[in-house]
Amino acid sequence: MLPALVLTAGHATRLRPLSLVRAKGAVPVAGIPIAERILRTLAAAGVREAVLNLHHLPETLTRRLGDGDALGLRVRYSWESPLLGSAGGPRRARPLVGASPFLVVNGDTLTNADIGTLVAEHQRYDALATLAVVPNAEPDKYDGLAVDAAGNVTGRVLRGTGQPSYHFIGLQVVEAATFDSVPADTPYESVSALYPALIAERPGAIRAWRCAAEFLDIGTPADYLDSSLLVGGREGIGIDVGANCEVAPSARLHRSILWDDVVVEAGAMLKDTIVTDGVRVPADTSWHGVTLRRATGTLAPGERQIGDLAVAPLT
Repeated sequence: MLPALVLTAGHATRLRPLSLVRAKGAVPVAGIPIAERILRTLAAAGVREAVLNLHHLPETLTRRLGDGDALGLRVRYSWESPLLGSAGGPRRARPLVGASPFLVVNGDTLTNADIGTLVAEHQRYDALATLAVVPNAEPDKYDGLAVDAAGNVTGRVLRGTGQPSYHFIGLQVVEAATFDSVPADTPYESVSALYPALIAERPGAIRAWRCAAEFLDIGTPADYLDSSLLVGGREGIGIDVGANCEVAPSARLHRSILWDDVVVEAGAMLKDTIVTDGVRVPADTSWHGVTLRRATGTLAPGERQIGDLAVAPLT
């Protein structure tokens, strides 16, 4: 199986304030960080070598994943400063990946797409990149891709236009040469900048593999809550409680997530609430539809400080 590059360097601005506490790939879905779930999926498909790119809060990823030995594959890291984007990051990581073609996996999406079938589809054609896509069921929320009858990506379809399109689900096979035109150590994006240029230069350079795979979005705190609870329900997790948490017997939790080292005092009530690392939820307080983190430093847009807590509406 091909080696993989997992894109985990980004600031995850849509996920704030959660991404002020952990890198997006380190955010737990039903108790397991997103990046770890992705690596487990890759290992199950036969991948034995993976590279993660790092920039924002890298220690929250590296201390959990280490060298990957516990996950059944070797993990190495490509460090970025400045943040290089979805094309600049692979351009920098190419020597570390050390093979062509290779998988590129977005570090913020979980999918059950069949990796072996995607690789076989890529190998059938002379394309620089083959992207796993599904019909865009939410065209007002997501930009899409225009795909012709032969499976070639012909352009982008912006959200809100009403045109039928396909949604890229964050899994692709790429040739190393895909990134030849990207300047070294320069921020550059793939779907919005590099791929349109490659398509204009050589139609058919970028292909789509149309599939019916599931994908779970972790884009916003509300998306994250829904996706994590869905996965937890499938895995038999009643209440999503992280490591070293203390929950008073009289506290009540409903559709909520506790990260690590959280204390929920007596009589507290949490509903549709995400509680991040190290938070102490005061006794006899009620929280509904919010994120809670320790109020250290500057508040994020939309947050307000209540006691020792930074509180933001769940959006």
